[in-house]
Amino acid sequence: MTDPTVLTIILNYRTPELTLKSLDAALREMAGIRGEILVVDNGSGDDSRDVLTRAIEGLANPPVPVRFKASARNGGFGAGNNFGMHAGLSDGSQPDFYSILNSDAFPQKGAIRHLIAHMQTHRHCGIAGSAIRGVDGEPHQTAFRFPTIAGEFEGAIRTGLFTRLLRNSVVPLPLPDSTIRVDWVAGASALLRRRMLNEIGLFDETFFLYFEETDLCLRAARAGWETWYVRNSEVLHEGSSSTGMKLWKRTPTYWFDSRLHYFTKNHGRAYAAGATLARLTGALLWRTRAILSRRSIGDPPHFLRDLVTHFAGNIRRRPDHVAATPMTKPLVEESK
Repeated sequence: MTDPTVLTIILNYRTPELTLKSLDAALREMAGIRGEILVVDNGSGDDSRDVLTRAIEGLANPPVPVRFKASARNGGFGAGNNFGMHAGLSDGSQPDFYSILNSDAFPQKGAIRHLIAHMQTHRHCGIAGSAIRGVDGEPHQTAFRFPTIAGEFEGAIRTGLFTRLLRNSVVPLPLPDSTIRVDWVAGASALLRRRMLNEIGLFDETFFLYFEETDLCLRAARAGWETWYVRNSEVLHEGSSSTGMKLWKRTPTYWFDSRLHYFTKNHGRAYAAGATLARLTGALLWRTRAILSRRSIGDPPHFLRDLVTHFAGNIRRRPDHVAATPMTKPLVEESK
């Protein structure tokens, strides 16, 4: 059997130094694999293009070809990766698999090979995600259930009793200690099968950031494809370096946009309303408990006000019928 081809896409947004560190790790892990690495600048508007171009042009005998392409706009995580996937390999063909890698994600020994091996032995696996831990060694939550009304309530109320009662709806899965099938995985390091993408389409570019991986995995599941968390594929991740999430003083509008689009697209407006009401109810109960026990609320300032205001102002603009049509055309039509 011919070895599969892999295109590793590293998406940069104003983090050229981290991107080069990620590239260095990816080069080590791509050695001996048939494929290439493509560094995509996602409309950074800073000196990223010059820094990355010089560094890539200066590479001496890389183990696989490395290219750089710049997107003219910052359309978000999904749009940037779509741009890279449409670029394909340097000979104009498309690979068997796409390895998407955040600029602050550093694959460890065998990380990409383990994902490929899993795909080869699980023919119905369309998406395989790595086990991710921080540079401090702490594991990151990267395996999840799909969001539901019950899951929104449980996540907001943060109370052990409800977590036990709704244990099958808790969105973050207990940290897996082995390779398991899951609903969805984080996109910091994941392998995507081209044949699946040709069937269901690429990332929905309506999502700027957040929920785009969830949506892709849900569309894959509805088409009969599986998503797996591959425990022995380990990746270090600095986390939120491009998005600035750790520094949020207020939840950005694009997070609310993505959440609302996910629920209305995939479940309809009535379900989105139920999910928002469940989150609001759970959060109010949690806040009452937190105030009485003098605990920290934990949400960004004005979160509930922003949630309600955004929902009320946008729900009527999002029709139910956007559900099934991917926003991006397939990469290459499969031969009959």
